[in-house]
Amino acid sequence: MLVDACLAGREATDAMQDLIYADDVMSVEAFPMGPDGPAVQGLVAVRGKSEFWYTNHDIHAMSAVGPFVNGDRFTVIFNMDVTAKAGPMGGQRMQGSEIALYTTANGKVVCEEFFSPPMA
Repeated sequence: MLVDACLAGREATDAMQDLIYADDVMSVEAFPMGPDGPAVQGLVAVRGKSEFWYTNHDIHAMSAVGPFVNGDRFTVIFNMDVTAKAGPMGGQRMQGSEIALYTTANGKVVCEEFFSPPMA
């Protein structure tokens, strides 16, 4: 469900988060994502981070592999081809991958963590 929603775009991702994310979910990026830095807490803040990402990138292609499950955690590998609209990478097309680790409790995602290769 999560993988399909992420691949379907912004509206599907928002609906999926409402359904399976805890209200106090924690989200931790490998690098700062917008003005709030790398970590945010709460569904509203996660939505804001997601909105920032969609607003600031043109998505040319996205794929996902997974989920890979282990108990109350699962990972997904995301591959993306995007062009940044603003900031220091503005106008640059980039291809990259990240691994997302999701932790669940009581049937809800309580933490999402994103792992990326080191930046040069």
